[in-house]
Amino acid sequence: MQNNINEELEKSSSAGIPTQFIDWGLTDYQEAWDKQEDLLNKTVAIKTENRINGTQLPTPNYLIFNEHPHVYTLGKSGHPENLLLDEQGLKAKQATYYKINRGGDITYHGPGQIVGYPILDLDNFFTDIHLYLRTLEEAVMLTLKDYGIASGRYPGYTGVWLDADNEKARKICAMGVRCSRWVTMHGFAFNVNVDLDYFKNIVPCGIDDKAVTSLENELGYQPDINKVKEKLKNHIATLFRMKLV
Repeated sequence: MQNNINEELEKSSSAGIPTQFIDWGLTDYQEAWDKQEDLLNKTVAIKTENRINGTQLPTPNYLIFNEHPHVYTLGKSGHPENLLLDEQGLKAKQATYYKINRGGDITYHGPGQIVGYPILDLDNFFTDIHLYLRTLEEAVMLTLKDYGIASGRYPGYTGVWLDADNEKARKICAMGVRCSRWVTMHGFAFNVNVDLDYFKNIVPCGIDDKAVTSLENELGYQPDINKVKEKLKNHIATLFRMKLV
């Protein structure tokens, strides 16, 4: 898989595609969603102007990391019954709930989880959503490898899994994206030091027979999330041939 990704991405740019890296830190989910929408809409507007006027204005690319206060989000193809809390239960957990415009079912975001929002014009990279998702997965898998953890993919599902080939399969990174005119938003949620008890209040990603895990849970100690971010950021930049600015 690594070789296939590299072969495809060689078509991008040997010099590196300029991409602005931003860490928003702990950010309210609605605020982050609004900011994503704004960046995507501005990029789409540039592409529309180029198409109508025959101009060649460059489009920006962003790689954004952040964490969120406790929140559950339901994708447009998801099932509301996979949230196992009512309004009172959400208040007790100090959590919010949003129905959003990404793919996938329900998931949880919270402190100690790296939530990545690549807002990329895939015309600058490659116009292949399947390859886009596989490449993000590969970056997470390489980060886990840095910590001595073997991971892989679970057939029929997105995301990154441990022991995906046996009955101990457990998910460590969920993914759900939206793409408009080849501009992406939303992205991935990588469990680092997150409180896994919050996943007990949902059927994660609509899968009721598989566990969820975290890097801390697998290592037996709490890793420095900033160091994890640095490793992950570098793997994403390398795989996508980005020049981070």
